[in-house]
Amino acid sequence: MKTGVIIYVIGGEGPYDDLDMEDVVKSLDIEADRVETVFGRSLHFDVMDAWWRLTAKGMKEIVCMLAEATNDSELRLTGRELRLCG
Repeated sequence: MKTGVIIYVIGGEGPYDDLDMEDVVKSLDIEADRVETVFGRSLHFDVMDAWWRLTAKGMKEIVCMLAEATNDSELRLTGRELRLCG
C-alpha cells in the first residue's frame, strides 16, 4: 500500500524560500512514498490541497505530521500525527 505524508509546519518566522525542502524532509527520516509540505501561514496551499494531491498520486494511507520551524531554518517533528482518509 502506498503511503503519503503531509508535513504541516507551524511556528517560526517566514519566509521559507531559502529552505531546500528535499534536504529538510530527508533529515526528518520519514518513510513514505511521497511527502508534501504545508506551511501554516500559507494562503495558497493547505492540508486539503496536499491531501488531494497525494490521493491523486495513488496514496492509499495519508498521515499528517505536525512540525515546528526552528530558528536555525530546520524542522522538528512534534510527535503529533493525524491520519487522513476519505
